[in-house]
Amino acid sequence: MRHYRILGTWLLVGLGFMLSSCTTHTVQVEAPDKPITINLNVKIDHEIQVKVEKDLNEVFTENSDLF
Repeated sequence: MRHYRILGTWLLVGLGFMLSSCTTHTVQVEAPDKPITINLNVKIDHEIQVKVEKDLNEVFTENSDLF
């Protein structure tokens, strides 16, 4: 009998915590007043890489005995 009383007490305490936790927290989602701006400062150096790759291909074809 004593074990059931202790178990019942813990169940009531746990139920109380669960019920109180459901009512205390609120989440609000609102749209911003100002528009979102994204500044992208990107340096594009793809052209340089292509030129170097073409030059390397020419060197390898001219001197095929390097490797």
